[in-house]
Amino acid sequence: MTEQQTSEQQPTEATERRYDAVAAQERWQRYWEENDTFVAADDGEKERRYVLDMFPYPSGDLHMGHAEAFAMGDVIARFLRLQGYDVLHPIGWDSFGLPAENAAIKRNAHPAEWTYANIETQAGSFRRYGLSLDWTKRLHTSDPEYYRWTQWLFLRFFERGLAYRKASPVNWCPNDQTVLANEQVIDGHCERCGAEVTKRNLTQWYFKITDYVEDLLAGLDELSGNWPERVLTMQRNWIGKSAGAWVDFAVDGRSEPIRVFTTRPDTLYGATFMVLAPESALADELVTDDHRADFEAYLEKTKQASEIDRQSTEREKTGVFTGRYATNPVNGEQVPIWVADYVLADYGSGAVMAVPAHDQRDLDFARKFDLPVRRVVDTGDADPAETGVATTGDGAYVDSGTLDGLTDKSSGIEAIIAQLTAEGRGEPAVTYRLRDWLLSRQRFWGCPIPIIHCPEHGEVPVPDDQLPVELPDLRGADLAPKGTSPLAAATDWVNTTCPICGGPAKRDTDTMDTFVDSSWYFFRFTSPGYTDGPFDPEAVGRWMPIYQYVGGVEHAILHLLYMRFFTRVLHDMGMIDFTEPMQRLLNQGQVINQGKAMSKSLGNGVDLGKQIDEFGVDAVRLTVIFAGPPEDDIDWADVSPAGSLKFLNRAYRLATEVTSAPGSDPATGDQALRRVTHQTIAAVTEQITERKFNVSVARIMELVNAARKSLDANGGGDPAVREAAETVTVLLSLFTPYVTEEMWELLGHAPSVANATWPAADPALLVEDSVTCVVQIKGKVRAKLEVAPDVSPETLEQLALADANVQRALAGAEIRKVIVKAPKLVSIVPA
Repeated sequence: MTEQQTSEQQPTEATERRYDAVAAQERWQRYWEENDTFVAADDGEKERRYVLDMFPYPSGDLHMGHAEAFAMGDVIARFLRLQGYDVLHPIGWDSFGLPAENAAIKRNAHPAEWTYANIETQAGSFRRYGLSLDWTKRLHTSDPEYYRWTQWLFLRFFERGLAYRKASPVNWCPNDQTVLANEQVIDGHCERCGAEVTKRNLTQWYFKITDYVEDLLAGLDELSGNWPERVLTMQRNWIGKSAGAWVDFAVDGRSEPIRVFTTRPDTLYGATFMVLAPESALADELVTDDHRADFEAYLEKTKQASEIDRQSTEREKTGVFTGRYATNPVNGEQVPIWVADYVLADYGSGAVMAVPAHDQRDLDFARKFDLPVRRVVDTGDADPAETGVATTGDGAYVDSGTLDGLTDKSSGIEAIIAQLTAEGRGEPAVTYRLRDWLLSRQRFWGCPIPIIHCPEHGEVPVPDDQLPVELPDLRGADLAPKGTSPLAAATDWVNTTCPICGGPAKRDTDTMDTFVDSSWYFFRFTSPGYTDGPFDPEAVGRWMPIYQYVGGVEHAILHLLYMRFFTRVLHDMGMIDFTEPMQRLLNQGQVINQGKAMSKSLGNGVDLGKQIDEFGVDAVRLTVIFAGPPEDDIDWADVSPAGSLKFLNRAYRLATEVTSAPGSDPATGDQALRRVTHQTIAAVTEQITERKFNVSVARIMELVNAARKSLDANGGGDPAVREAAETVTVLLSLFTPYVTEEMWELLGHAPSVANATWPAADPALLVEDSVTCVVQIKGKVRAKLEVAPDVSPETLEQLALADANVQRALAGAEIRKVIVKAPKLVSIVPA
């Protein structure tokens, strides 16, 4: 054979037949849309599954994070479809919120224009990305048809006492000029813009999520095993349940005692002073005239510090004396009452008893202001009064009255609580870190709060038949944040009449936090055109709870906690019959580049659109899936979409070379290849179920290699090669929809591969004919035996000792021990 003939008969990578990615993308997008391929039938003929990706926000075109998250959701949706389920996989946009408003202000545009333009851009990209979405369920939270029902739900919460308005210190973002919920403050900074958050006293709207605190906490146990444990832990920590006691400290001249919560009432004998939060009403009430000026100056200074800074153990302690004293309820001592910024107003009553010997912050404060330090638990360590290091371990109680001599902390806590309760100076208690959800925002682009303020009747709900209360247009108006809502300037909109008395009244000018919109959207997806309520209860009953939810762990507290709260309220209203909105949660990692998060300032951003233009959708999708486990970060510098494209062309060429007819009996073909095919089916089915997507891709790659090897040896007419190629096509369609549609058609099947059936593994082909057993002597391999998979340990030992190579290696030496791990290992230890 000449060199030229060899070249012609054995195509190189450069001369292989390749699929046209661009043409395939355009063709199959059109086919899926024209044929409603991914529209949920909802006809009862199949068991239903609801797969949902976290709501995208229309802040621009899709980015690499979207590429990963939505590819994973699509894998699950396509897998379930192929398994025979009726799948609801909808799409919509969380289209209200600060980013759109800020972007519009920067561009001197209206938020609606900016938002809906971005939505159309993203919609086109979602279609291009080949996602199996049901576009008939599309919705946007900024549409009046949607936020009418957000307002309706708010009013139902209001009627049940779960929506209320109060004045209190709130988190304030000086950049976005709006209040923030506690959950939206990350390390003392605004989670949206990064500005350092301060405190303001304002009257705001809240949802009473604390009414459901125990229910929310208990429900986490129900989700264990189906939600990532770190998410469950984050929610438990945020709810922050603490058991302890309320302790009453009497104050001269005050009828009511100061009530303090503590988890260590057993250390009361060591409480030598009290500390109040500067912004608390209690501090303002108790400070004497002689100390008023110092207190007010200190209060102003406190407002400039973040909560994170205030609670830091490294920060130098500051404070002012109120001029007042309280009585320690267990020993009658008078203890001074101080104000210090390391105590927060929303912890307990805004007051703490200071036990400096056993709390480092209290000890630092006591040493700074020369206050007494009394050790009441002997841990065996040196006296904190001398070392300046607080002791927090367990030990024997000392200088603690009736507790002296006890060494068990639980017994000490129980005894002191019993004593306080009997004397009427305290009681057992449980507190929580979770605070009510502050939902009102001083911005324009959000759902208006449907409340009218009447001078005579106060807060009056807008009647249901007047919903939605639509946003005024305000085109051309100055929407820049000024500390009050821009809606206040729309006087024609603000000024209205009271629904009760008909007198002059004003609309509420705040809008709702966008997390309200996304706390119930998943219900609306089941019946987006429903007009008799926020959702059709029968449709929700058919589709929910959500079978699989996919999204980032950054929403572990805010979004997921709020949607669980909403679900419980709707359950108590009798609108649904379940309390947890989703059965399974999958968190994807972050797509980074060169070891760091992508950013314009670092110059390490990766443009998704350019990656798709260069390598095609399928190669990009396969790359993000194959890069690692779903929850791990992907460093784009370490992956190869070019390598993914090379593999896809190899798989595609496999389909082009099959010549046997559809329906050919694979039992007449290469049985070794058939075993690989069915072992791959079994493995990939299990791996997709367990969300090990990257491992399943590796198995498919192995099957492609095995099929290629068999095809080269036996030709494209072998029915076993067809079976392998068809299996590759169906399994690979979860990840790469376009090339597999082409392959399915090349293999002689009517479109679409999305309508195919997930293959079943033949159990008979999962059993290996033989396995290789390694025989070692002193750790060195001396022989390899082909044995039956079910060979007994006794038989395997006899075979190993009888092997000629083993006999030569032993050279007649006595055997001290033989270790058999059937069927794969025999280890011989000579004497």
